[in-house]
Amino acid sequence: MKKIFIVCLLLIVSCGKEQFTPHNYTKVEVEEIYSDSVSIRAITLMQGNLGFAGSNNTFGIYNASEGSMVTQKMKLDSLKLEFRAVAATNTDFYMMSVGSPALLFKTGDTGKMEVVYRENHKAAFYDSMQFWNDDEGIAMGDPTDGCLSVIVTRDGGKTWNKLNCNVLPEGVEGEAAFAASNTNISIVDNHTWIATGGKKARIFYSPDKAKTWQVFDTPIVQGEATQGIYSVDFYDEMKGFIIGGDYTKPDENKANKAVTTDGGKTWNLVAEGQNPDYRSCVQYLPGGEAKELVTVGFNGVSFSNDAGQTWQQLSDEAFYTIRFIDDSTAYAAGKNRIAKLRFK
Repeated sequence: MKKIFIVCLLLIVSCGKEQFTPHNYTKVEVEEIYSDSVSIRAITLMQGNLGFAGSNNTFGIYNASEGSMVTQKMKLDSLKLEFRAVAATNTDFYMMSVGSPALLFKTGDTGKMEVVYRENHKAAFYDSMQFWNDDEGIAMGDPTDGCLSVIVTRDGGKTWNKLNCNVLPEGVEGEAAFAASNTNISIVDNHTWIATGGKKARIFYSPDKAKTWQVFDTPIVQGEATQGIYSVDFYDEMKGFIIGGDYTKPDENKANKAVTTDGGKTWNLVAEGQNPDYRSCVQYLPGGEAKELVTVGFNGVSFSNDAGQTWQQLSDEAFYTIRFIDDSTAYAAGKNRIAKLRFK
């Protein structure tokens, strides 16, 4: 009995528990499921289906079981709308436009999209949106009055309230965010992380669903308006990853990737001087124990199975954003298309 116990310890696994073995993906199959003249940077999973919103007032839902896409044009006065943030709960779909006026739409009781929040500030520009649960959600945008723009709902998206600057850490002039992939916000349980860029590339953190906040510095390239963190994802309360760079210099690969193991308080650069270069989105694979990541951008699709220390380029096809269905299948969106990706 003692011998068996020692063997279990040497294997660093408990008896009866299978040790995790990371995937070794070497390619990805790309199946286009939607094509139109619309730029798509915001997608969200919806109980097995996919919701999206993009440029040209366009939004839609892909029915996975039927393999069909239904799209619509949001008509409101004569406004030309572009959407960079979407989210979904078990009951509703949400989408938010960039620029002023900032308009947040929600599926109403009739099934039609209705405006539930409007902000007319000339500097309004919202970048990302997520929900903690069916009742509580958050959206963030560029600063308007000396701090980040953060709006919160506690009633299932019916009403939204903007946080006062005395609740949030003080902003830095020139610090903003990038509406590149709807991944400026990451949520794990009640924990929330927000990524910024520009003059400062920082992580804003709340442990209690946006009631209180802290802010942490990162080593990601920063100082210019086009530099900083473009995407953040957390696997659990401690382990997270940020990626970005400078979209005007997409081939640069220094100080654009970092990892944390203490909940975002400190960050360490990884794969310095190695690809992937500038990327607009990073996501952990489900069940990958914070070792497996995929990132997408102008220059293709890359995969890591060692927590971002090394990467394998799987495809040169360009995408802006990606979301995983399971550990080998994902939806990705970009210029004029949405695709289903199968990792092999």
